[in-house]
Amino acid sequence: MAEDPWADYPDSGGWVVVLSPCVGCGHPFSYNPHLVPSVTIAGTRHPICQACVTRVNPLRRANGLPEIVPLAGAYEPLSESAL
Repeated sequence: MAEDPWADYPDSGGWVVVLSPCVGCGHPFSYNPHLVPSVTIAGTRHPICQACVTRVNPLRRANGLPEIVPLAGAYEPLSESAL
């Protein structure tokens, strides 16, 4: 019998991910909607992928802006119980 991939998740009632394009590169990626870094444009939040965060942080530093620091779990599934 195969090992249960969800055995380490005690509430295993379900998981949620959001899939949408990155505001920076346009590639689709999945993320936790409560934790993902985003860019606000005209009052609307747009998520940014990890690759774009990595790409843009040196430019932010060079321009005296703070780095974007994703929260732990930002690119992981969200437990159904956290909805």
